[in-house]
Amino acid sequence: MQAMLLNAFANPGVFTLGTFDKPTPGPGQVLIRNIAAGINPIDWKTATGGGPAALQGEFPIILGWECAGVIEAVGEQVKAYKVGDQVLGFLNFPNPARCFAEYVVADIAHIAPKPEAVSFLEAGAMPLAGLTAWQALALGGHDLSGQKVLILAGAGGVGHLAIQIAKLQGAAHVATTASTQRHALLTSLGADACYDYNDPQAMREAGEFDLIIDGIGGDTGMAQLAFLQQDGLLVTLPSVTADQIITAAQVQGKRAQGIRVNPNGNQLRTLSKAVADAKISILIAQSFTLEQLNAAMDLSRTGHAQGKIVIEISC
Repeated sequence: MQAMLLNAFANPGVFTLGTFDKPTPGPGQVLIRNIAAGINPIDWKTATGGGPAALQGEFPIILGWECAGVIEAVGEQVKAYKVGDQVLGFLNFPNPARCFAEYVVADIAHIAPKPEAVSFLEAGAMPLAGLTAWQALALGGHDLSGQKVLILAGAGGVGHLAIQIAKLQGAAHVATTASTQRHALLTSLGADACYDYNDPQAMREAGEFDLIIDGIGGDTGMAQLAFLQQDGLLVTLPSVTADQIITAAQVQGKRAQGIRVNPNGNQLRTLSKAVADAKISILIAQSFTLEQLNAAMDLSRTGHAQGKIVIEISC
């Protein structure tokens, strides 16, 4: 099968189109003919040697953790799926999933059926970002009724989904940060207030929040502690600065914690149904072919993509 191979960690990591053995599903697994695979910051961070790089095995390696496609074969003990089923998944993280390839093997606990109303592009864009948003918000409680929630970087892959999920879970007020040209879009997705991250004074009258989802980290993440209720929670997504933010929160007598998203087919089923029912919209920033993976990574590295970047795979 064709796949985009990484032969060495570098900054930036450079992928080349090559061939790799087509995988075979084991017990409790399915083989998926891959049609769409989402790009996430963890992909290019891993390609530099960061994140879960040490877990990826010997070179050449294939990265990518989310996919959408059609089941081509099923392993033993698989009863819930059959050949021809359309599925989406967030696979095996942080261990290898190898989604930047024409075929991928998935544990059935990590996938969900793709509803007809959801396109393959949407399905390939949803799993990692959607589950990150879901699981981060869940740390503040599955019922957010009456709570004030702040989502940093609301136009990003995780951010735009977190806004919508927070509203679905009953949050009374959902605010976000983004450049001014994106405020109208984020308001249409359910944001009650949008603050310009380029204006240091923009949030001076924002008040305090019960839950803050920090998708930026570093100094920006630490600065948001000033807007956190004393008994609130800040969930920081970038692992590289999580300890720094947690320590800063403790100094202020406040609470912050990091998160590592976990594959969860049941949660993914709920999210995909919400997309099919038009309760959640998936923003696609741009799609690329498999051979254009390096260009897709370059766009992701800018941090300015509006929504998700997706690889379209034809095989």
